[in-house]
Amino acid sequence: MATATSIHAVPCSAGRPKRRSQRRGASTVAVRASGDASTVTLLDYGAGNVRSVRNAIRHLGFGIRDVRSPEDILAADRLVFPGVGAFGSAMDVLTRSGMADALREYIRRDRPFLGICLGLQLLFDSSEENGPISGLGVVPGVVRRFDSSKGLIVPHIGWNALEITKDTQLLKGAEGHHVYFVHSYHALPSDENKEWISSVCNYGESFISSISMGNIQAVQFHPEKSGATGLSILKNFLSPNSSGSKVPSRRKASNLAKRVIACLDVRSNDSGDLVVTKGDQYDVRNLGKPVDLASQYYIDGADEVKTGKSSLEQISRVYGNQAVVVSIDPRRVYVKNPEEVQFKTVKMSNKGPLGEEYAWYQCTVSGGRDSRPIGAYELAKAVEELGAGEILLNCIDCDGQGCGFDIDLVKMVSDAVTIPVIASSGAGAVEHFSEVFEKTNASAALAAGIFHRKEVPISAVKEHLVDAGVEVRV
Repeated sequence: MATATSIHAVPCSAGRPKRRSQRRGASTVAVRASGDASTVTLLDYGAGNVRSVRNAIRHLGFGIRDVRSPEDILAADRLVFPGVGAFGSAMDVLTRSGMADALREYIRRDRPFLGICLGLQLLFDSSEENGPISGLGVVPGVVRRFDSSKGLIVPHIGWNALEITKDTQLLKGAEGHHVYFVHSYHALPSDENKEWISSVCNYGESFISSISMGNIQAVQFHPEKSGATGLSILKNFLSPNSSGSKVPSRRKASNLAKRVIACLDVRSNDSGDLVVTKGDQYDVRNLGKPVDLASQYYIDGADEVKTGKSSLEQISRVYGNQAVVVSIDPRRVYVKNPEEVQFKTVKMSNKGPLGEEYAWYQCTVSGGRDSRPIGAYELAKAVEELGAGEILLNCIDCDGQGCGFDIDLVKMVSDAVTIPVIASSGAGAVEHFSEVFEKTNASAALAAGIFHRKEVPISAVKEHLVDAGVEVRV
């Protein structure tokens, strides 16, 4: 799928729906809606995995009708547009298929619409992502990248708090709760679009987290990945006349939360069944079924469940760098003098077996069995340059030991890059999570065995972090 360099949309004013008070008496259009109250029309234009959205809609008791043509958009009773990927690629697909004009017409009629993530950004005039590139021109404004030059970690990934600015049915019950974001670009508030804005969020600066005008709704966050709060938001859209369900909140969310992640290493056993494995320093053993564990972690409050897969440059260009997670598996190599090696070294908190004060971290493959002549620092910088949006940083020396994360490694890498870093390997107690967040710039901390074996509950980790003054989703 080609990435567009220049896409022309209709003039901005032509695509923007008027307020409902101005729309009375508008001429009717001879396209019949589906009329099925239990079915939602989903615009999945093939640019990414929207399975989570499908699962959430079905979980709430609704069927799904997929858009196959522009006419399907115009015939929809309720349209959900979960945009995934890069702005230019999406506009290219929508324009070539005729769906861009159908979307503008559907929105002009003020039909029930919910855009998610890129589905919000595409409503604006233009984006600077590989551009400028024209958008649908429904909402005035420009979509810009977060500024990492001021020390901001980009992409913005994780659970952040909403500041609701307009009373809407969609966001009822969401006040004071965290919702899940994953994006590098954001729409900016302005005098021209202020009447559209229903909530904002702060990440280095205030950006638009949701819009609302008549029946047109869109959110920058992912309700389908936002737990009970997100399901409540989706239900508010799908069943606007229902009373909804208020999600209890123990603490009022105020800013970006640190993430506690449960890792599932999934493999096939000798019988061909998928199982979760874990061990000491990558010596693995069976710990259960992935679906059972993932379901339990959702209930327990894990902020994410990682499977450890990664890809790079082409995916980043088409889908955006927030779609690319690179796993780095280094092993500690002690040296007496930093000049002995060409790679980045750090002065260790604890000396090596022969009294060495320094070490570099050599990257490995095949679960740590084979080494490669490159350091973790150098590889992290390289994959960020190639378009990675997040780094999963393991430490083979600490894996399965339960003695804590390798703070020296995590600090070295998280200080070197401007993308989020997930600290992995070594957690054995709740104190290890607060330590890595207090001593490094890690955005998230991951564990596997202690969660799988129920040695340390996720709830205990989060309660400890709250007591330590670390913002988390509870």
